[in-house]
Amino acid sequence: MASVSADLFICKFEGILESEAASIAGVGDHVDEIKRELEFMKAFLANADEGNKAHTQVEQVWIRTVRDLVNDVENIIDEFMYHVYEQQIACRFARWIHKTIHFPKHLWYKRKIANKLQKIAMAIRAITERSQRYGGGAAVEGKSTSSEDIRRWVQIQALSSLYHKEDELVGIEGDKNMLMGWLTNEEQCQTVVSVVGMGGSGKTTLVARTFKDEIVKRHFECYAWITVSQSYVIEDLLRRLIKEFHKAKKEEVPADMNNAMSYSELLEMLVNYLETKRYLVVLDDVWDVHLWEKIRLSFPDKQLGSRVMLTTRREDIASSSFGVESQVHKIQPLEKGDAWELFSMKAFSSYPNKSCSTEILPIARELVEKCEGLPLAIVALSGLMSSKKSLTEWSTVYNSLNWHLTNSPLLEPMKMRILLFSFNDLPYRLKQCFLYCSLFPEDHVILNLRLITLWIAEGFVEHVEGLTPEEVANSYLMELFFRNMLQQRFRGPLPACKMHDLLREIALSIAKEEKFCAVHDGSETVEETRALRLSIQTANGEIGSCTGISRLRSCLVFATDLSSFSFPNKFTSDLKLSKVLDLEDVPIDNLPDNLTSLFNLKYLNLSRTPITELPESIRQLHNLQTLNITGTKIEALPRGISKLRNLRHLLMGRFISRKIIGVRIPSSISKMKKLQTLANIESEGNIIRLIGSMTQLTFLGITNVKERDEEDLCAMADPHSGKRGQLTPCKPRIYHRRPRT
Repeated sequence: MASVSADLFICKFEGILESEAASIAGVGDHVDEIKRELEFMKAFLANADEGNKAHTQVEQVWIRTVRDLVNDVENIIDEFMYHVYEQQIACRFARWIHKTIHFPKHLWYKRKIANKLQKIAMAIRAITERSQRYGGGAAVEGKSTSSEDIRRWVQIQALSSLYHKEDELVGIEGDKNMLMGWLTNEEQCQTVVSVVGMGGSGKTTLVARTFKDEIVKRHFECYAWITVSQSYVIEDLLRRLIKEFHKAKKEEVPADMNNAMSYSELLEMLVNYLETKRYLVVLDDVWDVHLWEKIRLSFPDKQLGSRVMLTTRREDIASSSFGVESQVHKIQPLEKGDAWELFSMKAFSSYPNKSCSTEILPIARELVEKCEGLPLAIVALSGLMSSKKSLTEWSTVYNSLNWHLTNSPLLEPMKMRILLFSFNDLPYRLKQCFLYCSLFPEDHVILNLRLITLWIAEGFVEHVEGLTPEEVANSYLMELFFRNMLQQRFRGPLPACKMHDLLREIALSIAKEEKFCAVHDGSETVEETRALRLSIQTANGEIGSCTGISRLRSCLVFATDLSSFSFPNKFTSDLKLSKVLDLEDVPIDNLPDNLTSLFNLKYLNLSRTPITELPESIRQLHNLQTLNITGTKIEALPRGISKLRNLRHLLMGRFISRKIIGVRIPSSISKMKKLQTLANIESEGNIIRLIGSMTQLTFLGITNVKERDEEDLCAMADPHSGKRGQLTPCKPRIYHRRPRT
């Protein structure tokens, strides 16, 4: 995962080599050396990030050490760039002093940067020597879970689904009958039936019960079930299919079928066997969107009513164009009653009357709620709780569920099944995007635009020629939806998403181990954790004392049900390297002290805070990309806002009696050529004519529109269309258009 960061840091190094840094005595050589080392570190971390590779304990320590070094290097780079910024905004006299008499503090700072980089270079050499000394590639006895072990576990789970007792299953009868209808109807053409859902949702169990039903078996002349999983060899799949078909019919497996047979030979054998039969094939746990293209030739369509079923976690696979008739069934979470019944079967099996005691009942129901209808999570948790008898034991598990998910042997299979397979299969950029979602509180519904702009500010989104960063980030979000890693929701009329509670708990455990992020109760002392991102979630009116937060990239504060809020002294000055500050819904009347000195800040969210104005010094946030002041009491923007030349999204508007009131903007707003989103502004004077020159603008929200503004609005239409009025109006006065080129 840190390979992404390494890639971004190398780009930063190239910028530094071309800047004032190269002139610092001894710094240029160190930067160049570390840049070359980071290229190797990036390749190493990318290789280590692959889900199919197991690591010894020594390798795991080495990976953590390299990752920490990468993070330290970014801190030094950002710190240096911040210092360069301070020099640039110093007064002319101060710059003259530095230039003519070599102000000692400036020289001291140059030596400080050089010393830090020298230590980094020494540390890089040290980890290489240490790895050679202790055998980084050698097998070390200890706890290490290989991907082969996980794949074997998944296959065992799939096979065991075929042998579940009927009374161990709840809430699947309706879905089973629907699938049976698709399998046994009168349609003679070949049909693909896809069952899709997140890991642990019961896909395999449902399909297994359908596959095993005697009505289904009598309907088909032959049938086979194979588990595909993430890593497969197509020849092995064909070989297993042949064996399963013969085994189901109690036929002898062909003696000439061996490992030396080629793909074409296996294909011919399978086609010859199936072409005169009505068959049923189950492909369980499909991850590769191209699998059907590789395997479809082995399933002849002779219009005999044959069926192929597949289970997958990816909606893009389930909804693929298979070239034949297809049906898709998306697994829904268990209803509350069914979820409680499934949990009670095991959790209270040794209790008197096999029922929950009155004192335990409330916390037991809350635990079941956390599972959000996910069958495997319910079964795993019920197994863990079956040995807990007292309220104290139940409370301990509930309050430390994150720890139990990471350390309990009873929950480890669920962790592997639910998250690790899905997480490891993510492209490396999506891993950071997914973990970032765990910074939001449990059950929090996140607006898609908010998440996308946060990812961009963090640097998670790669550059793709011809696409905006927002379009690329949106494709990341759609991919997480397709993979059922995030759930699609709406917050009012706006598209949003949510993270499953248990996925969030496990993501947090991974994020903590990787030092990716940390979540704190605001009443605690925020201490040095070396985490790069911090989410403070408090129901108190203030944040406890903060130490060791100078390396934070992001700080998100969630303050619930409060009438007032205050930050500790020097809070924002300690965040001088931060890129993200999200204070949505935090009841603050004024901006935190020194906020406008955060040179690296790219994202500032003040939405629904009671702030009444922005200071003129807001112009100092030169790198700001997103500014959200929606729902504040701000009536007008300061003139300095036009100095934010990198701003891409400016979200505004007050709400009075459920009516949006626009914000007055200065005429100099037209200088902000990178602006894509401008909502909601008040129409006055010739402001609409002025913003017509903002060629990248794709979303415009306007209030107080007058009849005389119509011509200016029409003039803002897409000039390539040859039509007037090409802006698309949406309530209450919102317009979309393509950016001009």
